[in-house]
Amino acid sequence: MNSAEASPFPARLKQAQLMCGFSLRELAKKIDGAVSYAALSKYEHGIMQPSSGVLIALSRALSQSPDFFFRPFRLELTRVRFRKKSSLGAAAEKGFLERARDHFERYREIEELVGDVRRFEPPFRGNSVSSPDDAEAMARKLREKWRLGMDPLPNIQELLEENGIKVFELPTDDKHFDGLKADTETGPVVVLASWLKGNLPRMRHTEVHELAHIVLPLAKGIPEADEEKLANRFAGAFLLPEDAFRNAFGNHRLQLGIGELIEMKRTFGASIMAIMKRAEQLRLVGAAVYKRFCIHASERQWRTTGEPGDDQYVRDEVSGRFRRLVLRAVAEDVISVSAGAEHLGIGLHEMRRELKTVIA
Repeated sequence: MNSAEASPFPARLKQAQLMCGFSLRELAKKIDGAVSYAALSKYEHGIMQPSSGVLIALSRALSQSPDFFFRPFRLELTRVRFRKKSSLGAAAEKGFLERARDHFERYREIEELVGDVRRFEPPFRGNSVSSPDDAEAMARKLREKWRLGMDPLPNIQELLEENGIKVFELPTDDKHFDGLKADTETGPVVVLASWLKGNLPRMRHTEVHELAHIVLPLAKGIPEADEEKLANRFAGAFLLPEDAFRNAFGNHRLQLGIGELIEMKRTFGASIMAIMKRAEQLRLVGAAVYKRFCIHASERQWRTTGEPGDDQYVRDEVSGRFRRLVLRAVAEDVISVSAGAEHLGIGLHEMRRELKTVIA
């Protein structure tokens, strides 16, 4: 095997193209003739290695440091499960996966460098989930196991990361993609589309839905559609635990006002649609009341244009663990300031501002 074949450069070049959404011909145009399409093809197939000048041009065009192209691969995403619409193209899907892979590789490296590796412990062993009641019970058990009580959850991303599930908020405005879960050598990961920040109740439901796919020990042979229903039941029960929800919602309601539903949204961080579905599951509203609500929501296109009160849930929904680890690594001289800036995707000036005061 020659040095070109042993180098990670060909695979890293392909990864960077996918992350940017460039074809090889588009990349050739982006580097303004610094090298031909034919030469790029040889780089991609490991037949040639780029000169230093070409490497710099590629780094600029693909928004990566030169070091990126020679960093060994250390992580694979397996058992990937997307939350997406069917119109999400294959190229976009591959690009999202490679961006996630890059982030979680960096995350793994930083954890190991600072000596703070957090492992995921599967919470349920020897169980089998096959019914909505099973999913409901598992949501209750997980709250007990993680010592969450029955109170509303203030920050689900931080909760996931505290329990060994790494989270990446992927910058994208593509509404065909909500998120995904995957396994890695170091534990499960969740990826969330950044556009969900505009609707935090929806983001929180997506986070807990992906948690369900990670923790639920599903019975063998369950169809995918049924698996999604079980994940949704788990998400509703985890976000809106029965006792606290009954206390807030009341029993056997025949009429409801939008104002009180908005207040419940503000309290629990769940959508009005999820609140009413939960009420129907727990038989706090009858079939006729729930049907009238669904007609009302459909007529007003809440699923596509948004619900009343979407802007009134204002708590943070973000995990700062990766950022904290990077800042710690730089402060302790484990990595350079420039490497820290690259990991966080910020400029050197901003990075230095973050590190302006270091207490020794």
